[in-house]
Amino acid sequence: QLARIQTDSVVEMLRGLYPDLSFEIVAMSTTGDKILDTALSKIGEKSLFTKELENALERHEVDLVVHSLKDLPTSLPPGFTIGAVCKRENPLDAVVFHPKNCGKTLSLLPEKSVIGTSSLRRAAQLKKKFPQLEFRDIRGNLNTRLKKLDEKEDFSAIILAAAGLKRMGWENRIGQLLSPEDCLYAVGQGALAVEVRAKDQEILNMVSALHDTDTVLCCIAERAFMKRLEGGCSVPVAVNAVLKDGQLYLTGAVYSLDGSDSLKETMQTNVNYPHQNEDGPNDDVQRVGITARNVPGQAQEAAENLGVELASLLLSKGAKHILSVARQLNDA
Repeated sequence: QLARIQTDSVVEMLRGLYPDLSFEIVAMSTTGDKILDTALSKIGEKSLFTKELENALERHEVDLVVHSLKDLPTSLPPGFTIGAVCKRENPLDAVVFHPKNCGKTLSLLPEKSVIGTSSLRRAAQLKKKFPQLEFRDIRGNLNTRLKKLDEKEDFSAIILAAAGLKRMGWENRIGQLLSPEDCLYAVGQGALAVEVRAKDQEILNMVSALHDTDTVLCCIAERAFMKRLEGGCSVPVAVNAVLKDGQLYLTGAVYSLDGSDSLKETMQTNVNYPHQNEDGPNDDVQRVGITARNVPGQAQEAAENLGVELASLLLSKGAKHILSVARQLNDA
């Protein structure tokens, strides 16, 4: 349902821009949708929610695919690109409480209360902050997870992305928004991406009107950070990006699985560059999988460099060790 709402919202924007074009929506399910009894971090498939969709794109059965940006790996398979990153919804994580805990916050829950999350990143940060609580895996789409929460007594609360709840019209279920101090969010969280064939100039031109410059720059920095760390969903990597007065601030962190060991740093860079008409092949530079035609190239480069430098700083302080231990423990 959420995937459908997200796709509909992108199609609505495109219809508004191109009233003469007709759009047909094709629904599919993916490996990630079908394997529901295993933690995401254990499946080990890089393109869990994207492979089937990319196959259809390659076969020209569809022309564009709408994804949650956080599901897309930092390197896309050859021949594909993210042609648009839409304006970001609130990227923070939210706590949804069991009806009996209505009005509480995580710190007010009784000791040993069980919190459901399928994300190593959320669990690592919250275990450290709330050692009195227990964290357990919960899988399934949003509807399934809320149902598991409400109808059983297994969980006192679950953690979800605020963006998904908002898009579903379930904002009233958010009992607590986790600030970046409590929980840094996932790379790309809250942003929608439109994936297209990299060589399809016409489609690329069409969707590039959907790019939101601020979101693009924040997400390029976040994705470059993740890529340099070689992170994925099997390790706890988290970010927070803020663009203010032409300055892009990126906070990035890595965690051990139990959150006891962590590294966190913030860096900033200037992204206030004019748009130059860069004629010719320079137009289609892909940065961490994103082709952003109408966003100044120098600003994109600065954002990418920021992510790489921040990751390099963490690596110089020992991030590789923390992540490799986390990866080994998770695989075990």
